Amino acid sequence: MGALHTVTAASGSFLITPNVGLMIWVLVVFGLTMLLLAKLAFPRISEALDRRQQAIEESIDSAERTKAEADEILSEYRQRLAEAREQANEIVQRARSAAETHEAESRDKGKAMIAEATTRAEREIQAATERAIDGLRREVADLTVLATEKVTRRSLTDEDQRRLVEEALGELDFASLSAGAQEN
Repeated sequence: MGALHTVTAASGSFLITPNVGLMIWVLVVFGLTMLLLAKLAFPRISEALDRRQQAIEESIDSAERTKAEADEILSEYRQRLAEAREQANEIVQRARSAAETHEAESRDKGKAMIAEATTRAEREIQAATERAIDGLRREVADLTVLATEKVTRRSLTDEDQRRLVEEALGELDFASLSAGAQEN
């Protein structure tokens, strides 16, 4: 076991103990690797990073433009919505106004029709009252003539009949009958 231990110790010790030749070769290889990376890989990596940065900036710019457009569309939408509400309120107001006007016109027409019907009814009542009074006068005249003929037992002349009718009619108060009929 002792020999195996010396071989392992000797082989593992080269990492711990510095060797100048190995260090130079490591530095040369490291320098060449850095030179190759600087000439070949770093420009491509830098270029890829620049492209990526540019793409990200374009995406940000595009997002900002899209946001600005969305804000503009939202503003326009809100403005149109406000205009639509205003128009709706105006339409409702016009409809109310038209309804009130129509109601007032209908009310006025109704009042005019009632006034006309009342006037017509008053005229008809007046005419009916006058016809009734005329009929009553004729009836009274006929009854007066009949009663006079029965009382006197003779026929009266036309002149006597007229005089008696006029006297009887003069005694009757037809004005009060006419006024009483108009009050009803």
